[in-house]
Amino acid sequence: MFWMGACIGSFLNVCVYRIPLANSLWDQLKCIAVRGSFCPRCKTPIHWYDNIPIIGWLSLRGRCRSCGQSISMRYPLVELFNALLFVLVYWLEVPFGFSQELSKSAVFADLGPQSIPGLGSLSPLMFLHLRMVFHLVLIEALLVASLIDWDLMIIPDGTTIPQTIFAVVASTIFGRLHLVPAWHQDPFLLQDFRIALPKSLHPWLTPEWSVPEWFSTSPHLHGLLVSVAGLVVGATIVAVVRSIGTRVLRREAMGDGDIFLMAMVGAFLGWQATVIAFFLAAFLASAAQIVTLSIRLDKEIPYGPYLSLATLLVLLGWKDVWEHFAKRFFSLGPMLIPLALLMLVMFPLLLLVLQGIKWLIGIPLHPPAPVAVWTAADQNQFVASENVDRNQGRWPIEPDWPGNAAARGTGYEEQWKNPS
Repeated sequence: MFWMGACIGSFLNVCVYRIPLANSLWDQLKCIAVRGSFCPRCKTPIHWYDNIPIIGWLSLRGRCRSCGQSISMRYPLVELFNALLFVLVYWLEVPFGFSQELSKSAVFADLGPQSIPGLGSLSPLMFLHLRMVFHLVLIEALLVASLIDWDLMIIPDGTTIPQTIFAVVASTIFGRLHLVPAWHQDPFLLQDFRIALPKSLHPWLTPEWSVPEWFSTSPHLHGLLVSVAGLVVGATIVAVVRSIGTRVLRREAMGDGDIFLMAMVGAFLGWQATVIAFFLAAFLASAAQIVTLSIRLDKEIPYGPYLSLATLLVLLGWKDVWEHFAKRFFSLGPMLIPLALLMLVMFPLLLLVLQGIKWLIGIPLHPPAPVAVWTAADQNQFVASENVDRNQGRWPIEPDWPGNAAARGTGYEEQWKNPS
């Protein structure tokens, strides 16, 4: 797993470098396979023995064999990090030993695929490895998107859209890659709400089932539902927060790439884990800015890395997250709808309160208008525009190369004044 992760990490370095070079999705995908690895300075192809992950960079001492151009240490660090990430994911998701049970996996849930719809023809060991590979595809996409977003403040479509399509197709084909079902509810918990709610709503709060029966009888259709529901919820929650935040703060709250990123996360993990990851990312971003003492209300930060980190933490800690925090909340069934509407109303009110606090302590509510700076280039352009005629204020100069006058836009005028 270590060397597999290192080799794939080498490929991720290529994706991080080449995908942002193109604009359209198709061109981004073509950039990856257009040619082998080469030195960006001398364009010399890198030999296979110099392209061995981690070892190749160490043997070259961080320089190109042909021209001596320094090679960033980031390349072997990404390979090493991805190698360790592969080991960590395998260690947490696949319990060691033949006597280990599925419940030892870090992504185990009592309502997981082993219960709904059941493993079918898959052995427990095959199921664990299949779902681990499924999650690794998501993790690799998150790593590439995070590195690009950290460098350029963009998340290209090539890092999210193909992976999202893969997640929907794989979830439909196998039907057993989800973390928890697309919908479940606790009948006993819903009955407690009957005390405080009108009688007209009681029929909605007395279900005799916790999970629809067709989830088990139609596993492939259920797999499609889990993926599509996660995709829609992931994209919608970011789009709504982005729209409200932009209107209240009068500045772009989140980028379009974050919408596609969370849609991809939802397609892989389902809507429940996506909601948790989204709110955890906000906490991580705030904590990181405070710890690094770089918090500025007028400063934009790349949000993709925090969304990716939150997703990784939720995934690898899903067993505890689900059992201790999320299980009861997501078991409310129909009560989740009014709770979501309440949160939708509370969010802009919270932003307005924060704006009021900023106003009281003297912080500008909106980013200041850009201040114009008179640069040397502006001065040169001004002087050139004020003295278009080269003969202004001096004796006429001898005719020289016509390109000089043409570059100033006075070629025809000088020919008219000096026909000789």
